[in-house]
Amino acid sequence: MAVRLKDIAQDLGLSVVSVSKALRDHPDIAEETRRRVLKRVGELGYQPNLTARSLVTGQAWTIGLVVPDLLHPFFAGIAKVISSDIRAQGYGLLISSSDEDPDLERQEIERLLARQVDVIVLASTQSSAAGLRRMVEQKMPCVLFDRRLDGLDAHFVGNEDQEVGALATAHLIEQGCRRIAHIRGPEVSTAAGRLAGYRQALAAHGLEPLPGHVAPLGRSGDHRGERAGYEAAQRLLATPTPPDGIFCYNDPSAMGAMRAILDAGLRIPEDIAVIGCGNVSYSDFLRVPLSSIDQGGEAIGRRLAALVLDLADKKNGRRLSPTTDLVAARLVPRASTLRQPLVKDDTV
Repeated sequence: MAVRLKDIAQDLGLSVVSVSKALRDHPDIAEETRRRVLKRVGELGYQPNLTARSLVTGQAWTIGLVVPDLLHPFFAGIAKVISSDIRAQGYGLLISSSDEDPDLERQEIERLLARQVDVIVLASTQSSAAGLRRMVEQKMPCVLFDRRLDGLDAHFVGNEDQEVGALATAHLIEQGCRRIAHIRGPEVSTAAGRLAGYRQALAAHGLEPLPGHVAPLGRSGDHRGERAGYEAAQRLLATPTPPDGIFCYNDPSAMGAMRAILDAGLRIPEDIAVIGCGNVSYSDFLRVPLSSIDQGGEAIGRRLAALVLDLADKKNGRRLSPTTDLVAARLVPRASTLRQPLVKDDTV
């Protein structure tokens, strides 16, 4: 017969509630008690009945996550952090990818709604909140991250993207670039914000984009970003006045742009400096190490996990008003932009 939670509680002289809390690493339970429970669970091979637990608590003990691209290191890193943090509280994570397709995203959300997950975490490809009508009608708790969506009454965790764009562009200007182009992302808030920051930084230094110097990636902002970045950079190189610096929407598009520049026989950063966004883990190991804006992905993941655990805890009847939690981005300069050596303060 299958071992029940009740059996373990009787065996150890504890209440069922105490055993349940010990399995969920609840702070109310002493460390010695938790060790006793885990030891006995291991000996008996206990497996929790998730269906029964859901019927008792009214929770699925599952969080749904929808991202534009599962292969993109930024989104993969976010998923890893959320999964690790919520697992410690007894929750599981269902992950799906929209592949930057709004219709596919809606289908994936429908599947999560059918599974009655406790919270949906979403980096959306939608152009408006209208595409998420079903989720709103079912009053599903939702947390947006990385990408904002006007008209949706939801929490948001991410960066101030206009600051991201201004930070990247100002760095190129500081390195002596004056014909600065931008490879623009798809029609989502991150792309719009970074474009605005790019224009803001240029204007602050008395500059403006030259004709043809804003090159769109199309729909492939994250999905197949390297190929789209390569093609966008080729278009920039063919303009009457080619750029001497390029700020790319993200790191995959920047890697594609660097390949196009090198294939054209040009040097990075001497002829064209390149900066991306995302600071993917292998940026430092490229043929030319890539300068990037670090979005604080781990911090975003940890804040998302804490927020969804609050939202999923239906037992205390908590209703959190929508919040905006901004994580500071930082410049990570590397060889792809450093025409001038970094100044080090040896007096510190």
